[in-house]
Amino acid sequence: MGRDEVFVRLNEVFQDVFDDDSIVVTDATTADDIEEWDSLEHINLLAAVEQEFGMKFNMGQVVSMKNVGEMADIILSQVG
Repeated sequence: MGRDEVFVRLNEVFQDVFDDDSIVVTDATTADDIEEWDSLEHINLLAAVEQEFGMKFNMGQVVSMKNVGEMADIILSQVG
């Protein structure tokens, strides 16, 4: 799986979780860029991403993620 495919699938997850078809995530996207992205939605988002990619984030990864690019890097490292 390539980075482009990860982002296509992440876009679908973000659009679904935040119920907004206009969301397009990039490497630099953070919670500050999406109005509805609060701590509760963050948990829902992580669960949806884990389900989409069939993997689990560990607590260290969750704490260290600064943007969607870092999330994509973690996904690629686990599901390659």
